Amino acid sequence: MLRQATRAAFLRSRPYRSCIISSPSRSPSRKMATSAQPDADTLASEIAAQSSLLNDLRKQQADPALVEDTKKKLGDLKRSLALLSSANAGASGAKDSKKKERILLKTPKGTRDYGPGEMFCREHIERIVKDCFTTYGGSQLDTPVFERKEILAGKYGEDAKLIFDLMDQGGEQLALRYDHTVPLARYLAMSGAITAQAKLWQVGKVYRRDNPVMSKGRMREFSQADFDIAGSWDTMIPDAEIISLVCTILSRLDVGEFTIKMNHRKILDGIFEVCGVPADKIRTISSAVDKLDKMAWVDVKKEMTDEKGLDPAVADKIGAYVKHKGGPELLETLQADAALMANANAKIGVGEMSTLFTYLSAYGVVDKISFDLSLARGLDYYTGIIYEAIVEASAPPGFAAANAFASSSATPAISDATPTATQPPPKKKPAKKPVAGADEEEEVDESQVGVGSIAAGGRYDNLVNMFTAAAAGEGKKAASLPCVGISIGLDRIFALVWPKWVERGMRSKETMAYVMAAGDGLLAERVALVHDLREAGIKTDFLFKAKPKLPAQFAAGEKDEVPFAIILGGDELKEGLVTVKEQRWEFVDGKKVKVESNDKGTKVKRAELIQWIKDKPTFKDWSSGKLIV
Repeated sequence: MLRQATRAAFLRSRPYRSCIISSPSRSPSRKMATSAQPDADTLASEIAAQSSLLNDLRKQQADPALVEDTKKKLGDLKRSLALLSSANAGASGAKDSKKKERILLKTPKGTRDYGPGEMFCREHIERIVKDCFTTYGGSQLDTPVFERKEILAGKYGEDAKLIFDLMDQGGEQLALRYDHTVPLARYLAMSGAITAQAKLWQVGKVYRRDNPVMSKGRMREFSQADFDIAGSWDTMIPDAEIISLVCTILSRLDVGEFTIKMNHRKILDGIFEVCGVPADKIRTISSAVDKLDKMAWVDVKKEMTDEKGLDPAVADKIGAYVKHKGGPELLETLQADAALMANANAKIGVGEMSTLFTYLSAYGVVDKISFDLSLARGLDYYTGIIYEAIVEASAPPGFAAANAFASSSATPAISDATPTATQPPPKKKPAKKPVAGADEEEEVDESQVGVGSIAAGGRYDNLVNMFTAAAAGEGKKAASLPCVGISIGLDRIFALVWPKWVERGMRSKETMAYVMAAGDGLLAERVALVHDLREAGIKTDFLFKAKPKLPAQFAAGEKDEVPFAIILGGDELKEGLVTVKEQRWEFVDGKKVKVESNDKGTKVKRAELIQWIKDKPTFKDWSSGKLIV
């Protein structure tokens, strides 16, 4: 059945290689044939249909040959669209056509729109994050969405290729910001790095030219919420504060069970030095080790040796260390390693981690911590503790060994086994020669990709100094400002929270009351009551009609799932009364429907209406939009 469906879809959407516009010298019959060929919009629709079919086949774990055949046909369609686009561009340049080209209505790759319901959920997430930021004493900061390119250069290691460069803007080489950390360091350096013991937070969009996986919240334009502590403090106190903060946020956001993976850059550097990694390879090897959350050790070792030129014997020594994870007891294992403790970096790192665990115990969050020696964090600016928050969905499906949930064991936890055969990891394919107008990246199998970490950060003591030193000039003393912080991926959290939000029947608006009129329109009376309710802090709406029919008003209020329907009648108003009908919703066969009731409503004195509503359990208990029975 799947094969028949695929064949049918392919026959509808096979590539139109003959769609290039023919020259005037060709025969009339040839011209007639080309005029029937589809335009770019038609091809785009066929591509969308073929993409949907491919995703369905992957989800149903169809025959691999069938999936590969469907993927090949999708590629042919994309190339056909690229050829058609090139031909149209050439034709429009050759002649002055008065016919306006139709535009393709779609968002750029790696971006998306959010509808009202989704935005209500996203705002709920942001409110919780911002409330926690201010609870922990933070002050808000805002920086430009683009920076001078030299500000971003040299800060992101192998990820530098993901920076979005902008075209020359009046003599300035610019780029979209990659994160909030580097702009914050630039801001602190511009202030002379004299900020003393500041807590700063920022929420906004950042940009990375990565291969997007939209369903997992991995995009090219996405929102991050950062909280950073700048200044010289006693060792590990601000670091513990940051970890406590992220535990508080994730607990309040209801993302499910989560773990904070933690390591220390000095411990990792010490391990590399003891194992014999050349100094010039430490950062690239660190980047390879950081992939152990989604790749088996055998594959990571292969990258170290085959791609990055590391001695296999050295890689094996690294493997003996980075396979360990656990809790405070792992410190005892490291302290018993004489070779490691003879290394200055490792000794400092282990000492600081011991202090940190003492503070985390006071915060009551040790049960959320996994001391994981495989955590590396690929960014170049980290100098001390590093951490990231993960959930069960963080790892690729079928790669259970990557789920580093808190454990008391210090035994090796990374398996040499590859992921299960039913869900093989995506294979790298040789890069194809790009076709003009086509996307350069390969299709990503979303079923084989995890959400990744939902929050991450660490200590960066030298980043501000990098800017102040560069600005001061060679040989001049430059100010330094130690910092530690966390970045929270709001889109990845949304990808986790939104399905739960839908299951629980959350609303897309906060409107609590809908004012209606029975009989005559009573527009002035409706507007006056709406005004009074809004002034009292009750979110209220009404229908913008002078004399609306009552069923139309109920339909409008029910569309927004408003819990209080307030009905005005001429005779009742003369008596100083209004009728209030409480409304509820429930799930029936997976669909949210209004609970039908024979209740005609409650007569309430107009002067007492505001307090009556505020005293109702529905109004008191409502906080996140849930109005399901």
